[in-house]
Amino acid sequence: MAFHIALPRLMKVGGGAIKELGDVVAELGARRPLVVTDPFMQKSGTVDAALDALRAAGFDAAVFSETVPDPTTDSLIAGLEAVREHDADVLIGFGGGSSIDTAKALGLLSKQGGPMRQYKAPRRNTGPSLPVVAVPTTAGSGSEATQFSIISDSETNEKMLCAGPAFLPVAAVVDYELTLSMPARLSADTGVDALTHAIEAYVSRKANPFSDGFALAAITAIGQNLREVYKDGANREAREAMMLAATQAGIAFSNSSVALVHGMSRPLGAHFHIAHGLANAMLFPAVTEFSVAGAEARYADCARALGAARPDDDDGAASRALVAELHALNRDLNVPTPESYGVSSDDWSRLIPLMAEQALASGSPANNPIVPDATEIAAIYTRIYSS
Repeated sequence: MAFHIALPRLMKVGGGAIKELGDVVAELGARRPLVVTDPFMQKSGTVDAALDALRAAGFDAAVFSETVPDPTTDSLIAGLEAVREHDADVLIGFGGGSSIDTAKALGLLSKQGGPMRQYKAPRRNTGPSLPVVAVPTTAGSGSEATQFSIISDSETNEKMLCAGPAFLPVAAVVDYELTLSMPARLSADTGVDALTHAIEAYVSRKANPFSDGFALAAITAIGQNLREVYKDGANREAREAMMLAATQAGIAFSNSSVALVHGMSRPLGAHFHIAHGLANAMLFPAVTEFSVAGAEARYADCARALGAARPDDDDGAASRALVAELHALNRDLNVPTPESYGVSSDDWSRLIPLMAEQALASGSPANNPIVPDATEIAAIYTRIYSS
């Protein structure tokens, strides 16, 4: 059986790779790069690493720094104007997943036009797009290597999954040194996001031998390093391992899929503005416990790769150990419940039916080892609210 595999055309990976950004743009034949980033990256001066590299290579670079967390259709309007004003021929997505996803969406809309909602799943998007070079500054989303963009509909609050080769960056510059200043909370949340990508890619109904190798490598590295970067963000070896793992996990799920955790986490971001990685962490243990019987051997492989089970543990014991380890990881990383995060009980209960409907509509739950119905999804939402 043949599998469809899609990867960025060019990747620069390693400490100091940002200095080669100009070379990457030159290799693509572009001349007018627009850096797409967020206000913090500009104010902190972090984006200067990209601008210095581009200007040293002789490029007329401009900056759009108005991306927002969990980008919306409204937030794209100013970005499209910036693309037109600069006459950009390549977009540099610089920052976390939100900046890179914004660059991807701007790239497609600049060439194909129309409202963003027409590109949401289950549509598979092909066709022209401005090339995107992704430069991640967090070790989590893996967006630098995926054919997905997540954009919220400003009218409906639906967090839309938009997928297809049109959203795949043509190049990525993956430099772990850009993550050294990440605070502990962001390190934890993005790290769990990467772990979720890797495990869901491995247990997905769309898993394949190509994605499996990347997923297991990422799981092993995250198991060895996530707690360490949370405890000591200056640990360069751990930071480098987490950055590579996040990219590997992105490659894995881009060529397999995510599943129920992601389907359920997107509404938490849309309705309660809970950061994506944190929403995944809130859901991960309970969703895994619900799903594990559907792919016990696959979950057992994940447990062994993570270091939660011994190589000689049988699949049942190993998969149970994985669930226990995910609970322990949440405790060690101080992951809050929705209740302790500040979500009111009334709002949570009122929105559960809508969130369950939106989770199913995203398509991701259909890839889960056990495909849930809306009642089962609602029960998981109820369960995680306070525990």
